[in-house]
Amino acid sequence: MTATITSPIVSLTLWLLLLFSVITWTLVIHKGWLQWRLARLNRQFRQTFWEAADLAQAESLAKSVDGPLARLARAGFLALQDIRKPGARTLLHSGDTHDLLENSLKQQIQKEQHQLESGLMVLASIGSTAPFVGLFGTVWGIMHALQAIGASGSANLAVVAGPIGEALITTAIGIATAVPAVLAYNYGVRRTRLYVAEMEDFAVSFLRVTVRASQHDGDKQ
Repeated sequence: MTATITSPIVSLTLWLLLLFSVITWTLVIHKGWLQWRLARLNRQFRQTFWEAADLAQAESLAKSVDGPLARLARAGFLALQDIRKPGARTLLHSGDTHDLLENSLKQQIQKEQHQLESGLMVLASIGSTAPFVGLFGTVWGIMHALQAIGASGSANLAVVAGPIGEALITTAIGIATAVPAVLAYNYGVRRTRLYVAEMEDFAVSFLRVTVRASQHDGDKQ
C-alpha cells in the first residue's frame, strides 16, 4: 500500500506561497483601481484648472476636488498665502517667491510619489523571494520523501513519483506567485514615473502662472 507523504514544512511553504499570492492579487486589484481613478481625476482637474478665468477661480476649484494634481495645486496656493502674510518672513519663508513656491511644489510631489509607491516594495519582495521559497519547499520535500522511501525499503516508481511530484509543486507555485508580482511591480513603477512627470510638468506651468500673477499684483501696488 502506498501512502502520500506530506511534510509539515512543505505544507507550511504552500500556505506561505498562498498568502503571498493573496497579497499580490489584492495589491494588483487595489493599485489597478487606484491608477485608473487617479488618471481620471488628473485628466478632469487639468482640463478644468486651465479653463479657469483667474487664479481665484482656479484656487476654488483645487479646494473642491481630489487627486494628485489638485493636492499639488492646493499646496502651491497655500504656500502663496504663507508667503504673502504680513510678518511671515521667518527663516522658513525667507527667500525669493519663486524659490519658496518651487520648494513647496517639490515637497508635495515627493509626498505624492511616496503614496504612489506604497505597496510596490511588497510586490518586489514577493517577486524576488517566492521562487526561492518554493525551491526551499521542493528541496525539503524531496529530502523528506527520500528519507521515507529509504525507511520503507522500496524505491519503485509508484513509491517515488507521488512524494517527489508533490514536492516539485512548491517550485511551480512559487514561480506562479512571483510572475504576477514582478509584472505588477514593473507596471506600477512605470505608472508612478508617468504620474511624477505629469506633476512636474503641471508644477512648472503652475509656477510660471502664479509668479507672473504675483509680480503683476506687485506692480499694481
